[in-house]
Amino acid sequence: MSAYETLRHFADSWGLLAMMVTFLTLCAWPFRPGSKSRNRAAANLIFKDSDDGE
Repeated sequence: MSAYETLRHFADSWGLLAMMVTFLTLCAWPFRPGSKSRNRAAANLIFKDSDDGE
């Protein structure tokens, strides 16, 4: 078995699983308990020090 075939088999099985776990973790991260205040602060950060369009 060549190195290419070995790496391709790894990417097709465990690599795909690792990417799926990473994706699901990143999607669930904002919904973890205790993050509501940090999410609200990040959402309102663009309005900090605004002059209401003046």
